[in-house]
Amino acid sequence: MSGAGDEPFIAAVKPLVDAMGGEMIPPDEAGSDDVVLAWEGRDAVAVRLPQLADSLDHILAAMERRKGVPLADLDRRAKQEVVRILEARGAFSVRHGVETVASALGVSRFTVYNYLNREKGA
Repeated sequence: MSGAGDEPFIAAVKPLVDAMGGEMIPPDEAGSDDVVLAWEGRDAVAVRLPQLADSLDHILAAMERRKGVPLADLDRRAKQEVVRILEARGAFSVRHGVETVASALGVSRFTVYNYLNREKGA
């Protein structure tokens, strides 16, 4: 990407970029929507952020890896917890977010809305 002195910095931010579903690119290839990160006074790396819908898919895949089973195989309480976490992360502000989450959990949109309403009433 950039100079050899930047490699520890790039290695340090890579897990964060990966967790977000972003892409690391050379700073001189950055577009107007990319975030350029500087290290010791020089541009070290640029981060291309994912589209929101792609982020939701990435978050769902990461949750599935953490749980060790498909999200659809979780019990009702665990699915409610997933919905709570996703709501806190803004998943339902993404267009078709409810449908995407419902599909991943193997439930109906109505069920996801019930989980969301249950939280608001609790």
